[in-house]
Amino acid sequence: MNSSGIETKTLPVEGMTCASCVSRVERAIKRVEGVQDAVVNLASEQARVSYSKQLASLEKVAASVAQAGYKLILPTDVSRAVPEDHIEIAYQKLQRDVWVALVFSVPLMVANMLTMFASTSVFIPLAEDDLNRLFLIAASVVVFVPGRRFYVSAWNSAKHFSADMNTLIAVGTLTAYAYSALATLFPHLLGHSHASYFDTATTIITLILFGKLLEARAKRKTTDAIRALAQIQPKTARIVRNGAEHEIRIEDVLHDDIVRVRPGERIPVDGLVTLGESSVDESMLTGESIPVDKSLGKKVFGGTLNQTGSFEFRATAVGKETVLANIIRLVEEAQGSKAPIQSLADKIASVFVPIVLVAALLTFVGWLVLGGATFAQAMVNFIAVLIIACPCALGLATPTAIIVGTGKGASFGILIKNAESLERLLSVKTIVFDKTGTITEGRPRVTELKLTGDLSEESILQFAASVEQKSEHPISKAIVAYSIEGGVAPQTVESFQALPGLGITGVVNGAFVAAGNVALMKKVSSLNHRAEEAAESFAQTGNASVFVSVNGKIVGVIGVADTIQETSREAVQSLKSMNLNLVLLTGDTKATADAIARQAGIDRVIAEVLPGQKSAAILSLQAEGLVVAMVGDGINDAPALAQADVGIAMGHGTDIAMEAADVTLLRNDLRNIPKAILLSRKTLATIKQNFFWAFAYNVVGIPLAAFGLLNPMLAAAAMAFSSVSVVSNSLRLRAAKF
Repeated sequence: MNSSGIETKTLPVEGMTCASCVSRVERAIKRVEGVQDAVVNLASEQARVSYSKQLASLEKVAASVAQAGYKLILPTDVSRAVPEDHIEIAYQKLQRDVWVALVFSVPLMVANMLTMFASTSVFIPLAEDDLNRLFLIAASVVVFVPGRRFYVSAWNSAKHFSADMNTLIAVGTLTAYAYSALATLFPHLLGHSHASYFDTATTIITLILFGKLLEARAKRKTTDAIRALAQIQPKTARIVRNGAEHEIRIEDVLHDDIVRVRPGERIPVDGLVTLGESSVDESMLTGESIPVDKSLGKKVFGGTLNQTGSFEFRATAVGKETVLANIIRLVEEAQGSKAPIQSLADKIASVFVPIVLVAALLTFVGWLVLGGATFAQAMVNFIAVLIIACPCALGLATPTAIIVGTGKGASFGILIKNAESLERLLSVKTIVFDKTGTITEGRPRVTELKLTGDLSEESILQFAASVEQKSEHPISKAIVAYSIEGGVAPQTVESFQALPGLGITGVVNGAFVAAGNVALMKKVSSLNHRAEEAAESFAQTGNASVFVSVNGKIVGVIGVADTIQETSREAVQSLKSMNLNLVLLTGDTKATADAIARQAGIDRVIAEVLPGQKSAAILSLQAEGLVVAMVGDGINDAPALAQADVGIAMGHGTDIAMEAADVTLLRNDLRNIPKAILLSRKTLATIKQNFFWAFAYNVVGIPLAAFGLLNPMLAAAAMAFSSVSVVSNSLRLRAAKF
């Protein structure tokens, strides 16, 4: 339950076959009082329901869905296996139905074809009436056993004065079956030859079921990303309690439990290392193949793979709190969401089936009355129109591409909040970067030391590091680290004093040492020409200046900067090649911001912006007519991320920033931004291709069927192939290069 009192659940739905079904289930859910929103996904066969627990319940929602002719599967426990089991059970049932249909329909079709070329008795020693009765038995098995699913769904729709894909199949196949049964059992009622179309009814059902089997198999591949993430979490954890080691279920791990991990094992939950060190493969979460070193105090994440050493850690996040669980939740929500482009399919689906029924009836009447055709020929054309027009592919066009696209992004460490965000990325023309922790490393480093007196570099570093070692300031830590890396050990400091806003003073080996800014130097010494030149030089390159004074004389100036990340230049160049406008947004001085922008290759700079003014800066860019993406990582970036058309959060940033963002980069690598944009472009291109194929089958097929140029069995094969082609086209995204 979130702070607004609205709870969101994602649950499996049984019985959906096309875009019309999706619309009907959504309407049924939204009819329940207290339901805020409902998004139904045909490809994943799930519904995401947002509702108030005070006004609604899942039981009421399920009852409403049942009234519409479908089944909402409610959770029986907290296991993630519920939706997976549902899909697997449905797939196995579909396999059985296909085999039953094949066993009875293939012999019937072969026998019927043989009788077209010669007398029945040449191949089968039975009279024509007896043979038709055998055909009736075989067709009845196919129609009412594997085909039962279509008639039950069609009847449920009819009870609610609606129609869907199942209606078209049911009307078409029952028409052929009923006519043939009548011709077989009561031939005198028809007054003409005893021609039967049992093979038409059974072959249509078999082809459609076989197409659905291929479609289901392909759809299972679209959710590989989710299954891969779900499977990497261990089932058990090894914890230490009261000095003894216990192996327990992952669900039983508690906060602050001490967890022990051996080489080659997956880490069960999130935590902080308390003992030992190792390297950990985090590629399943971040997409980064290089192992990450872990030592005392470092974070570890559930599902990642320990490699070389043994260590213990304190559990800080368990169950649904872990990073892995949140990633799975985000990917599931993205895959279950709807892109704005889907609204086209929804509008068409709402009126498509009734229009097709009218078109089929007009075809029947036209052939019978105006075309001079026999009842049987008019019926065949009527059936062909119904079957070719089934809108299965239309319902799969968008969700299959979204599922594969967001799954592909997750494999790179790119988490996309929803399909709308993925589509909006396509329109972005301007990208705004926060500086600290985004373009830059987010921590200061010593870049250079300029000598301004008679002391050596080693002596100056030793004096500076000695006084700085007492401070917790990031710049102080950078100077101490630089000194130690250079082999210069800090000395003992006496009379240490930290002066806020100025710097630090202390006595080292009897000498009075001061390290700080210009204001501090004016208090303890006087600036010399060399020191001023050094400071000016550092300012031009975006470095902060730390003056070092010994016994009242400035002996050196240390340049400290938050250096740009190694990947920033490459990412900027990639984005420029995509004709995107890039902006650096920072609270730093104009000189520092300009220097960082030059190093990164960014042309436009908005500097000296207070944290609270960042969202206003984004708004001003949008007022220029620009579609803006904002990239940031801190709490102060959250308003700007929310204001932007697309917010992109760095994964190492704060939870608040990630919550406000539309896209999260789990790796601290800006090169994933061009990948995310390319992913958006390729996914939307795939959706448009899917729509083309979905519509092309109908635009071409319906007229052919209406003019008697398309056999119902060919129509069934084409309809089944259309769905398979749409899913297969979406699966091509898995092999796309970025």
